[in-house]
Amino acid sequence: MPDIRISLTDKTIAQLPAPKDGWYLARDTELKGFFVVVGKRKRTFTVQGDLRQGGKRASSIRVSIGNAGEMSTRTARAIAKEYLAGISQGRHPRDNKQADGASTTPSAGSDGAIAGVTLREAWQRYLEAHLIRKGRSEKTINGYRDHVERIFAECLDTSLHELAMDPARVAKKHDDVTRENGPYMANGSMRTLRAIYNQARKTNKSLPPDNPADAVDWNEEERRNTGMGSADLEGWFMELAALDNPVRREFHLFTLLCGSRPTALQQMKPDHIDFWRRTLHIPKPKGGKKKAFDIPLSRQMILCLIRAIRLGRQMYPVQALEWVFPADSESGHLAETKEDREILSKWGNDLRQTFRRIATAAGVSEIDAKLLMNHAIPGVNAGYITRHKLLEDHLRSQQQAISSAVFAALGASITQDHALQDWLGRGASRRVIRETISGAKQDIVGLVHKSGNDLSEAQRVGELGASASTS
Repeated sequence: MPDIRISLTDKTIAQLPAPKDGWYLARDTELKGFFVVVGKRKRTFTVQGDLRQGGKRASSIRVSIGNAGEMSTRTARAIAKEYLAGISQGRHPRDNKQADGASTTPSAGSDGAIAGVTLREAWQRYLEAHLIRKGRSEKTINGYRDHVERIFAECLDTSLHELAMDPARVAKKHDDVTRENGPYMANGSMRTLRAIYNQARKTNKSLPPDNPADAVDWNEEERRNTGMGSADLEGWFMELAALDNPVRREFHLFTLLCGSRPTALQQMKPDHIDFWRRTLHIPKPKGGKKKAFDIPLSRQMILCLIRAIRLGRQMYPVQALEWVFPADSESGHLAETKEDREILSKWGNDLRQTFRRIATAAGVSEIDAKLLMNHAIPGVNAGYITRHKLLEDHLRSQQQAISSAVFAALGASITQDHALQDWLGRGASRRVIRETISGAKQDIVGLVHKSGNDLSEAQRVGELGASASTS
């Protein structure tokens, strides 16, 4: 909606229409530089003027006065006149220091030394003291870095004090990012700015208490709901069976069967698998090493891992020495797991949501599903639940119930569809197990040695896989 000019009164402001998205300005016809920023949920009295230094225009600044719902127009106009008079004389409305021949933001060495810190400097501090020190993952750090260094690129050398004194600028930035990059990116980048500002203010109380990110009208966000139900699984399995790369095929299947985040599974190593205990160790999930956990393995999951190991060693013999899901990439493992939606309709976190749906359909409790997915357990009961004590029997049985429900959804197609039969059919499963036990025994024996178990583990793996092939 375009900006308008009206005589600002309590009545005319109350009658202003709310924009469908973004914001617009309602400028006062009586007092130049005085206006209301009209957003979807909030209306803010604001002034704008040219700040001068040495008789020359230094910058144009905007300063918010207050919420139009909490302040009368008469009071706001009186404050606006005072602010504009100070700006015309080279004084920032909220800075007692004269701007004539000096910066309007405090400089190093003054009482507000850190108030003059730029966004770039505050970001570096936040990166080192908060993200790296607390062991945040590289993906998390890169997300923050993208917000600061790309979205706020033109503000990097702007002081936090200046941003705090000009919240309308931050609100406009949020609206611009919403239009150009979408509502989720706009909200996410503002959360990053809010976090950086809050941390900077902990060590510097001279920064204004109002966080500049509080000026934005947040976009509504809906939880993404892209998971599949039981009725959708048959068609998805047929899409998956047609994938050209069998290692990627097993990766997507294993993502569905365990419900874990794809980024954690990409870096799975053979020695993370303990076939004796039937567990997979995830050493560095989201949240870092302190969130490390073990996933109990169902029979179908074990068979999937056996196929992935064998196929990986055939296709990428060097990379497969280190990774369960190897690839011809710089890292040596699958680094990009996105697929063309026309070829495979669901992948990544779609499968994580599907796991949660199938768990409910299989009668698995909400707490058990959260434990399997390594979610935090809310409420006072969390302190009484010891995950590793449930792992060996109870959680494994729940995992098996989910895997069985996934394959039960295939119905007769697993024997009638040639692609599914060749991949997952009873004969195919038995062939994989037979080759694992005989001619390709070293594939699993090597894993057994690494986990410190005896060679009978290879036979145990075969029995588990054979059990899966008849389920």
